[in-house]
Amino acid sequence: MGAPAQASAKSFPKRKLLEVLFGEACWPPPIWLMRQAGRYLPEYRQVRASVGGFLELCYTPALAAEVTLQPIRRYAFDAAILFSDILVVPDALGQGVRFVEGEGPRLDPITDAAGLTCLNPSATGEKFSRVYETVQRLRQDLPPEVALIGFCGAPWTVATYMVGGQGSSDQAAARTLAYRDRATFAQLIDIVIETSIEYLDGQVRAGADCLQIFDSWAGNLPDGEFDDWVVAPTRRIAAELRRRHPQVPIIGFPRGAGSNAERYAHETRVEGLGCDTAMPLRQMQELAQRAGVAVQGNLDPLLLAAGGPMLDARVDATLTALRGAPFIFNLGHGIIPQTPPEHVSQLVERVRASKPDA
Repeated sequence: MGAPAQASAKSFPKRKLLEVLFGEACWPPPIWLMRQAGRYLPEYRQVRASVGGFLELCYTPALAAEVTLQPIRRYAFDAAILFSDILVVPDALGQGVRFVEGEGPRLDPITDAAGLTCLNPSATGEKFSRVYETVQRLRQDLPPEVALIGFCGAPWTVATYMVGGQGSSDQAAARTLAYRDRATFAQLIDIVIETSIEYLDGQVRAGADCLQIFDSWAGNLPDGEFDDWVVAPTRRIAAELRRRHPQVPIIGFPRGAGSNAERYAHETRVEGLGCDTAMPLRQMQELAQRAGVAVQGNLDPLLLAAGGPMLDARVDATLTALRGAPFIFNLGHGIIPQTPPEHVSQLVERVRASKPDA
């Protein structure tokens, strides 16, 4: 954990999420959920139907703020996360992103050095400014005890979409380009790093209390490539943001990192480590102790969708395992659309019912 952030622990005494990120073990732990605003909520679907496309929703501050606030009104989570998408960065750079109903995002693939010429970092301001307006609205409208999380996609994950033109199960296009033409791929990563720094800086200036860097596709890289494309870019982003905003903690989410998670935490010096569903509770305990990092996760989103006694049992097991550690209750990935809203209520009530130590 970065010492400057720890020194500011008392700056936000009423925001439990920030207290945990500054190293305190709060009980019951703070809770928020990745994709807590989205298609599982009927009120979200109503707003989504009022606009022509997903990116239009992301770029309309009044509506993006509204859907960010919806789960806070329902569940009183301890944090709100800005409603947006990790592909705002390539879209703002000029690559162009479109969402195909039922299929997901589509981009014009960058397959060689010539493809980089479509990217214009100096032109991001117009689209980024709409996101910043959303952040400003949220900080004004959120209850004072609710932390506001800004975010971006990590350079590796964003680059996999930029090179592949869409999501994939193995990120083969990006991995191949990185092997075949390392200089071009490194240049692409550099562009995304610098753009992400400015994007997150703007979110903080607009009112974000903390930040999360989503590396959803970190798990398919061998160790050397993991260091080059996951650890090193995140370290650069975190270091520069720490220099500019030492009071703002960062959560890194290297999904699938497995045994590389501890090295990731040490090398990037993030204050919080997001843990995926495959991360054992024992490893989360060890990470909190050895890496000096707050841990977040790792409930299976499918278990949340299923609900019932097994959900209660896993919640209880998680709370027992992480008691005494700086811990944020969350999922191992985002809420899936078929999740019944009442199951989220079940989860929140179960976590909140956990009693502090006598």
